[in-house]
Amino acid sequence: MFYCLLFSLTRDGFLSNQQVGDNLMNKDNEKIMSVGQKVIEIESIAVNTLRERIDESFVEACKIMMKCEGRIIVTGMGKSGHVGSKIAATLASTGTPAFFVHPGEASHGDLGMITSADVILALSNSGETNEILTILPLIKRLNISLIAMSGNNDSTLAKESHVHLNVGVEKEACPLDLAPTASTTSALVMGDALAIALLEVKGFTSEDFALSHPGGSLGKRLLLRVSDLMHTGNRIPIVNSNASLRETLLEMTNKGLGMTAIVDSKHKLLGVFTDGDLRRFFDKQDDLKGAMIIDLMTSGGIRIESNKLAAEALKLMEDKKISALLVVNEENMLVGALNMHDLLQAGVA
Repeated sequence: MFYCLLFSLTRDGFLSNQQVGDNLMNKDNEKIMSVGQKVIEIESIAVNTLRERIDESFVEACKIMMKCEGRIIVTGMGKSGHVGSKIAATLASTGTPAFFVHPGEASHGDLGMITSADVILALSNSGETNEILTILPLIKRLNISLIAMSGNNDSTLAKESHVHLNVGVEKEACPLDLAPTASTTSALVMGDALAIALLEVKGFTSEDFALSHPGGSLGKRLLLRVSDLMHTGNRIPIVNSNASLRETLLEMTNKGLGMTAIVDSKHKLLGVFTDGDLRRFFDKQDDLKGAMIIDLMTSGGIRIESNKLAAEALKLMEDKKISALLVVNEENMLVGALNMHDLLQAGVA
């Protein structure tokens, strides 16, 4: 696509790197922006044309893929192969097991990766890609369902397939009408349409999505629970309801979470005392002598259950403008404590 842009700007064929650089430097900015906008316009038209092609063939392709007892094998050559690889990745991450097989490698041994329980999704803009046509006889011998995605309804691939999805475009965005641009975008969008249609029909959930995305911030937000991050046992800042303010401050200092829980004799949570509560106390009086925590604590306090997602704890902290939470079980018994630093360290925040 980049070279096509250079062709359209210079009109003199290939230039040296220095000449290309000088030429681009001298071009009017509006001309460059105009070319970029034209590319987007052409590709937008190609994508919008696909709306009319979401028909019975599309439905049939989805049904074949849903009934697949093996894997969806996506194949394609060149730019179609790159698009196919992305489609396979999207299918696999949204609940439809799939992987990409290079058609050239397939005829040199990789066909052994394909079984009769699989479904093949073959991409070829012309529908006449030799590497794909070469493996068609074996696909037929194994009686494997073949879904074709091409830009030519009369192509060999289209005619030999069980279902053909037309992703043809009127013209490429490349001014030479050579480099695959609008056609690859069209195929990619059709692949996304298949994947998301299958996701919806299967009832694929965010929890299912998380199982195939355990790494990175996405997986952490979807998988980590409060129980995975909270402080437990002796690491929980905690005092009894008969504790003095002095004893409470010592506990807060030792545990370093900027707060402490106040519990009764049965370990049931009664309230919380924070750094903010301490500042408010000193605004009213400065005599610590004789102060009891039961008179100064915030009764109840904001809390969260240990089985909640860590992302829910983060939202609760942000909504309430607090930096720490007490964690309880279903019986309102204190089981842990959590602060914003724990969420930041885990990559949730």
